[in-house]
Amino acid sequence: MTTVNREIGRDEVLSALRKGSDNPSAFLALNTGNEYFTDPAVDGVVAFRRAGRYLIQFGGVFAAEADQERVLRAFLDFARSGRRKVVAIQLQRADADLYARCGFTVNQVGSSYAVRLPGYTLRGTRFMKLRNKISRAKRSGLEVTEVPYEECSGDIAAIDREWLRSKGRHVKEIEFLVGECGGPVQHHRRLLVARHDGAMLGYISYSPAYGSRPGWLHDLSRRAAAAPPGVMEAINLHAMEGFRDEGAQWLHFGFTPFTGLSPEHEVPGASGMTSRFMRLLADRGEKVYPAAGQLAYKEKWGPQLVLPEYLAFDGRASFAAIWQILRVTKSL
Repeated sequence: MTTVNREIGRDEVLSALRKGSDNPSAFLALNTGNEYFTDPAVDGVVAFRRAGRYLIQFGGVFAAEADQERVLRAFLDFARSGRRKVVAIQLQRADADLYARCGFTVNQVGSSYAVRLPGYTLRGTRFMKLRNKISRAKRSGLEVTEVPYEECSGDIAAIDREWLRSKGRHVKEIEFLVGECGGPVQHHRRLLVARHDGAMLGYISYSPAYGSRPGWLHDLSRRAAAAPPGVMEAINLHAMEGFRDEGAQWLHFGFTPFTGLSPEHEVPGASGMTSRFMRLLADRGEKVYPAAGQLAYKEKWGPQLVLPEYLAFDGRASFAAIWQILRVTKSL
Protein backbone atom coordinates (compact mmCIF):
# COMPACT_ATOMS: atom_id res chain seq x y z
CA MET A 1 0.00 0.00 0.00
CA THR A 2 1.35 3.42 -0.91
CA THR A 3 1.19 6.33 1.47
CA VAL A 4 1.33 10.09 1.35
CA ASN A 5 2.20 12.06 4.43
CA ARG A 6 3.09 15.74 4.86
CA GLU A 7 4.79 14.87 8.17
CA ILE A 8 7.12 12.20 6.82
CA GLY A 9 10.43 12.43 8.66
CA ARG A 10 12.70 15.00 7.06
CA ASP A 11 15.68 12.79 7.82
CA GLU A 12 14.06 10.12 5.63
CA VAL A 13 13.54 12.61 2.81
CA LEU A 14 17.10 13.90 3.15
CA SER A 15 18.44 10.35 3.03
CA ALA A 16 16.51 9.71 -0.19
CA LEU A 17 17.95 12.88 -1.73
CA ARG A 18 21.50 11.94 -0.81
CA LYS A 19 21.19 8.39 -2.13
CA GLY A 20 18.88 8.78 -5.10
CA SER A 21 19.15 12.26 -6.59
CA ASP A 22 21.30 13.59 -9.42
CA ASN A 23 19.40 16.87 -9.51
CA PRO A 24 21.50 19.80 -8.24
CA SER A 25 18.35 21.50 -6.91
CA ALA A 26 17.03 18.42 -5.10
CA PHE A 27 17.42 19.98 -1.65
CA LEU A 28 14.47 22.26 -2.49
CA ALA A 29 12.27 19.20 -2.06
CA LEU A 30 12.61 19.91 1.68
CA ASN A 31 10.88 23.30 1.36
CA THR A 32 8.11 24.03 3.84
CA GLY A 33 4.70 23.21 2.37
CA ASN A 34 5.73 20.24 0.25
CA GLU A 35 4.04 16.87 0.60
CA TYR A 36 5.77 13.53 0.12
CA PHE A 37 4.67 10.31 -1.52
CA THR A 38 6.32 7.04 -0.52
CA ASP A 39 5.88 3.37 -1.33
CA PRO A 40 6.77 1.24 1.71
CA ALA A 41 8.09 -1.51 -0.56
CA VAL A 42 10.66 0.78 -2.20
CA ASP A 43 13.19 3.20 -0.75
CA GLY A 44 12.25 6.45 -2.51
CA VAL A 45 10.35 9.73 -2.23
CA VAL A 46 8.32 12.01 -4.49
CA ALA A 47 7.89 15.67 -3.46
CA PHE A 48 4.78 17.51 -4.67
CA ARG A 49 2.10 20.11 -4.03
CA ARG A 50 -1.59 20.04 -4.82
CA ALA A 51 -3.03 22.61 -7.22
CA GLY A 52 -6.58 22.22 -8.48
CA ARG A 53 -6.93 18.83 -10.11
CA TYR A 54 -3.15 18.47 -10.44
CA LEU A 55 -0.31 17.17 -8.32
CA ILE A 56 2.68 19.38 -9.13
CA GLN A 57 5.75 17.18 -8.69
CA PHE A 58 9.21 18.65 -8.10
CA GLY A 59 12.50 17.29 -9.38
CA GLY A 60 11.73 13.71 -10.41
CA VAL A 61 11.73 10.53 -8.32
CA PHE A 62 14.33 10.52 -5.56
CA ALA A 63 15.26 6.84 -5.50
CA ALA A 64 17.86 4.43 -6.83
CA GLU A 65 17.76 4.33 -10.63
CA ALA A 66 16.48 0.75 -10.63
CA ASP A 67 13.50 1.73 -8.44
CA GLN A 68 12.51 5.04 -10.01
CA GLU A 69 10.02 3.68 -12.53
CA ARG A 70 8.23 1.61 -9.90
CA VAL A 71 7.89 4.62 -7.57
CA LEU A 72 6.72 6.85 -10.43
CA ARG A 73 4.04 4.39 -11.55
CA ALA A 74 2.87 4.02 -7.94
CA PHE A 75 2.65 7.81 -7.66
CA LEU A 76 0.59 7.93 -10.86
CA ASP A 77 -1.79 5.33 -9.41
CA PHE A 78 -2.09 7.44 -6.25
CA ALA A 79 -2.89 10.56 -8.29
CA ARG A 80 -5.48 8.78 -10.41
CA SER A 81 -7.16 7.31 -7.34
CA GLY A 82 -7.93 10.91 -6.36
CA ARG A 83 -8.94 11.86 -9.92
CA ARG A 84 -5.88 14.04 -10.32
CA LYS A 85 -3.17 14.26 -12.94
CA VAL A 86 0.56 14.68 -12.42
CA VAL A 87 2.64 17.46 -13.92
CA ALA A 88 6.35 17.38 -13.07
CA ILE A 89 8.71 20.34 -13.17
CA GLN A 90 12.49 20.68 -13.12
CA LEU A 91 13.34 17.19 -14.34
CA GLN A 92 16.83 16.24 -15.48
CA ARG A 93 17.44 14.56 -18.85
CA ALA A 94 17.48 11.04 -17.39
CA ASP A 95 14.20 11.83 -15.65
CA ALA A 96 12.76 13.12 -18.92
CA ASP A 97 13.48 9.84 -20.68
CA LEU A 98 11.87 7.86 -17.83
CA TYR A 99 8.75 10.02 -17.80
CA ALA A 100 8.37 9.81 -21.58
CA ARG A 101 8.60 6.00 -21.27
CA CYS A 102 5.79 6.13 -18.69
CA GLY A 103 3.41 8.00 -20.98
CA PHE A 104 4.23 11.63 -20.20
CA THR A 105 4.59 14.40 -22.77
CA VAL A 106 7.95 15.99 -21.96
CA ASN A 107 9.33 19.37 -23.03
CA GLN A 108 12.42 21.36 -22.17
CA VAL A 109 11.44 24.28 -19.95
CA GLY A 110 14.83 25.89 -19.24
CA SER A 111 18.37 25.14 -18.11
CA SER A 112 20.59 25.09 -15.05
CA TYR A 113 24.16 26.38 -14.85
CA ALA A 114 27.23 25.30 -12.86
CA VAL A 115 30.89 26.12 -12.30
CA ARG A 116 33.52 23.52 -11.43
CA LEU A 117 35.38 24.81 -8.39
CA PRO A 118 38.79 23.06 -8.41
CA GLY A 119 41.16 25.39 -10.24
CA TYR A 120 38.50 28.05 -10.73
CA THR A 121 39.85 31.60 -11.03
CA LEU A 122 38.73 35.04 -12.17
CA ARG A 123 42.02 35.70 -13.92
CA GLY A 124 41.94 36.76 -17.56
CA THR A 125 40.23 39.40 -19.66
CA ARG A 126 36.94 37.46 -19.68
CA PHE A 127 36.38 38.31 -16.02
CA MET A 128 37.88 41.80 -15.97
CA LYS A 129 34.56 43.61 -15.46
CA LEU A 130 33.54 41.17 -12.74
CA ARG A 131 36.87 41.58 -10.92
CA ASN A 132 36.61 45.36 -11.07
CA LYS A 133 33.05 45.32 -9.79
CA ILE A 134 34.01 43.15 -6.80
CA SER A 135 37.11 45.27 -6.10
CA ARG A 136 35.06 48.48 -5.97
CA ALA A 137 32.63 46.90 -3.53
CA LYS A 138 35.44 45.70 -1.28
CA ARG A 139 37.19 49.09 -1.35
CA SER A 140 34.03 50.67 0.03
CA GLY A 141 34.60 48.78 3.28
CA LEU A 142 32.36 45.81 2.57
CA GLU A 143 32.78 42.80 4.87
CA VAL A 144 31.61 39.32 3.87
CA THR A 145 31.15 36.63 6.52
CA GLU A 146 29.39 33.31 7.00
CA VAL A 147 26.89 33.50 9.86
CA PRO A 148 24.24 31.33 11.53
CA TYR A 149 20.74 32.25 10.37
CA GLU A 150 19.56 32.72 13.94
CA GLU A 151 22.01 35.59 14.44
CA CYS A 152 20.69 37.66 11.53
CA SER A 153 17.11 36.50 10.87
CA GLY A 154 15.74 39.97 11.66
CA ASP A 155 18.06 41.68 9.17
CA ILE A 156 17.21 39.10 6.52
CA ALA A 157 13.48 39.61 7.09
CA ALA A 158 13.94 43.37 6.71
CA ILE A 159 15.82 42.96 3.41
CA ASP A 160 13.16 40.53 2.18
CA ARG A 161 10.36 43.00 2.97
CA GLU A 162 12.17 45.84 1.23
CA TRP A 163 12.95 43.66 -1.78
CA LEU A 164 9.31 42.55 -2.10
CA ARG A 165 7.99 46.13 -1.83
CA SER A 166 10.34 47.16 -4.63
CA LYS A 167 8.66 44.65 -6.95
CA GLY A 168 5.23 46.28 -6.63
CA ARG A 169 2.26 45.98 -4.29
CA HIS A 170 0.68 43.01 -6.08
CA VAL A 171 3.85 40.92 -6.46
CA LYS A 172 4.14 37.79 -4.29
CA GLU A 173 7.30 35.99 -3.26
CA ILE A 174 8.01 33.06 -5.59
CA GLU A 175 7.84 29.66 -3.90
CA PHE A 176 8.42 25.96 -4.59
CA LEU A 177 11.22 26.28 -7.18
CA VAL A 178 13.40 28.53 -5.02
CA GLY A 179 14.86 28.01 -1.57
CA GLU A 180 14.05 29.54 1.77
CA CYS A 181 15.77 30.61 4.97
CA GLY A 182 14.93 29.19 8.37
CA GLY A 183 12.92 26.10 9.19
CA PRO A 184 13.91 22.62 10.35
CA VAL A 185 16.65 22.01 7.75
CA GLN A 186 18.39 25.37 8.01
CA HIS A 187 21.41 23.74 9.67
CA HIS A 188 22.20 21.99 6.38
CA ARG A 189 22.45 25.30 4.49
CA ARG A 190 25.25 27.90 4.43
CA LEU A 191 24.45 31.61 4.78
CA LEU A 192 26.85 34.38 3.76
CA VAL A 193 26.11 38.05 4.32
CA ALA A 194 27.69 41.38 3.38
CA ARG A 195 27.80 44.27 5.83
CA HIS A 196 29.08 47.84 5.81
CA ASP A 197 29.52 49.62 9.13
CA GLY A 198 27.41 46.88 10.71
CA ALA A 199 24.45 47.27 8.34
CA MET A 200 23.50 44.23 6.27
CA LEU A 201 23.49 44.97 2.54
CA GLY A 202 22.77 41.53 1.12
CA TYR A 203 22.86 37.79 1.63
CA ILE A 204 23.10 34.53 -0.29
CA SER A 205 21.89 31.17 1.00
CA TYR A 206 23.57 28.01 -0.33
CA SER A 207 22.04 24.53 -0.19
CA PRO A 208 23.89 21.21 -0.50
CA ALA A 209 23.92 19.56 -3.94
CA TYR A 210 24.14 15.79 -4.26
CA GLY A 211 24.71 13.24 -7.02
CA SER A 212 27.40 13.01 -9.67
CA ARG A 213 28.25 16.73 -9.38
CA PRO A 214 28.29 17.34 -5.63
CA GLY A 215 28.86 20.71 -4.06
CA TRP A 216 26.60 23.66 -3.31
CA LEU A 217 23.59 25.36 -4.87
CA HIS A 218 23.57 29.18 -5.07
CA ASP A 219 20.02 29.37 -3.92
CA LEU A 220 18.22 32.34 -2.39
CA SER A 221 19.79 35.81 -2.65
CA ARG A 222 18.60 39.31 -1.84
CA ARG A 223 20.19 42.76 -1.58
CA ALA A 224 19.19 45.98 0.14
CA ALA A 225 18.23 48.94 -2.04
CA ALA A 226 21.19 50.88 -0.64
CA ALA A 227 23.70 48.16 -1.59
CA PRO A 228 26.36 49.38 -4.04
CA PRO A 229 27.15 47.44 -7.23
CA GLY A 230 29.24 44.34 -6.69
CA VAL A 231 27.84 43.34 -3.29
CA MET A 232 26.26 40.07 -4.43
CA GLU A 233 29.26 39.21 -6.58
CA ALA A 234 31.59 39.80 -3.61
CA ILE A 235 29.50 37.46 -1.45
CA ASN A 236 29.48 34.76 -4.08
CA LEU A 237 33.22 34.93 -4.78
CA HIS A 238 33.91 34.65 -1.04
CA ALA A 239 31.67 31.56 -0.93
CA MET A 240 33.22 29.98 -4.03
CA GLU A 241 36.74 30.37 -2.67
CA GLY A 242 35.72 28.91 0.68
CA PHE A 243 33.86 25.97 -0.84
CA ARG A 244 36.78 25.28 -3.19
CA ASP A 245 39.25 25.28 -0.30
CA GLU A 246 37.00 22.81 1.55
CA GLY A 247 37.16 20.42 -1.41
CA ALA A 248 33.74 21.04 -2.93
CA GLN A 249 33.58 20.16 -6.63
CA TRP A 250 30.78 22.29 -8.04
CA LEU A 251 28.85 25.48 -7.46
CA HIS A 252 25.42 25.22 -9.06
CA PHE A 253 23.57 28.39 -9.97
CA GLY A 254 20.30 26.53 -10.32
CA PHE A 255 17.41 26.48 -12.72
CA THR A 256 16.39 29.40 -14.91
CA PRO A 257 13.16 28.93 -16.88
CA PHE A 258 12.98 29.70 -20.61
CA THR A 259 16.77 29.75 -21.11
CA GLY A 260 19.03 27.47 -23.14
CA LEU A 261 16.07 26.16 -25.14
CA SER A 262 17.14 24.08 -28.11
CA PRO A 263 15.48 21.50 -30.39
CA GLU A 264 18.44 19.19 -29.78
CA HIS A 265 17.45 18.89 -26.11
CA GLU A 266 13.86 17.89 -26.76
CA VAL A 267 12.67 14.37 -25.96
CA PRO A 268 10.95 12.32 -28.68
CA GLY A 269 7.21 13.00 -28.53
CA ALA A 270 7.60 16.53 -27.17
CA SER A 271 4.66 18.87 -27.67
CA GLY A 272 5.19 21.36 -30.49
CA MET A 273 2.62 23.67 -28.90
CA THR A 274 4.53 23.70 -25.60
CA SER A 275 7.86 24.27 -27.37
CA ARG A 276 6.44 27.32 -29.14
CA PHE A 277 4.96 28.61 -25.88
CA MET A 278 8.31 28.25 -24.08
CA ARG A 279 10.08 30.14 -26.86
CA LEU A 280 7.44 32.87 -26.60
CA LEU A 281 8.08 33.17 -22.87
CA ALA A 282 11.82 33.21 -23.54
CA ASP A 283 11.33 36.22 -25.83
CA ARG A 284 8.57 38.08 -23.99
CA GLY A 285 8.05 36.49 -20.59
CA GLU A 286 9.87 38.89 -18.26
CA LYS A 287 6.61 39.72 -16.48
CA VAL A 288 6.13 36.03 -15.70
CA TYR A 289 9.73 35.37 -14.64
CA PRO A 290 12.85 37.60 -14.76
CA ALA A 291 14.90 35.06 -16.70
CA ALA A 292 17.13 37.50 -18.59
CA GLY A 293 18.54 39.12 -15.46
CA GLN A 294 19.12 35.76 -13.78
CA LEU A 295 20.85 34.39 -16.85
CA ALA A 296 23.14 37.42 -17.14
CA TYR A 297 24.23 37.00 -13.51
CA LYS A 298 24.96 33.30 -13.98
CA GLU A 299 26.80 33.68 -17.27
CA LYS A 300 29.17 36.32 -15.89
CA TRP A 301 30.81 33.53 -13.81
CA GLY A 302 31.64 31.51 -16.94
CA PRO A 303 29.68 28.32 -16.22
CA GLN A 304 31.31 25.22 -17.71
CA LEU A 305 28.14 23.15 -17.44
CA VAL A 306 24.67 23.90 -18.83
CA LEU A 307 22.03 21.24 -18.20
CA PRO A 308 18.61 21.22 -19.88
CA GLU A 309 15.66 20.84 -17.52
CA TYR A 310 12.19 19.59 -18.32
CA LEU A 311 8.46 19.82 -17.77
CA ALA A 312 6.36 16.64 -18.03
CA PHE A 313 2.60 16.23 -18.45
CA ASP A 314 0.77 13.04 -17.53
CA GLY A 315 -0.68 12.37 -20.98
CA ARG A 316 -1.10 15.32 -23.34
CA ALA A 317 0.39 18.78 -22.76
CA SER A 318 -2.01 21.18 -21.08
CA PHE A 319 -2.09 24.94 -20.62
CA ALA A 320 -4.25 24.32 -17.54
CA ALA A 321 -1.36 22.40 -15.97
CA ILE A 322 1.10 25.20 -16.81
CA TRP A 323 -1.32 27.68 -15.23
CA GLN A 324 -1.38 25.63 -12.03
CA ILE A 325 2.43 25.58 -11.93
CA LEU A 326 2.46 29.36 -12.20
CA ARG A 327 -0.10 29.53 -9.39
CA VAL A 328 1.70 27.15 -7.03
CA THR A 329 5.00 29.00 -7.54
CA LYS A 330 3.20 32.37 -7.11
CA SER A 331 4.58 33.56 -10.42
CA LEU A 332 1.25 35.28 -11.16
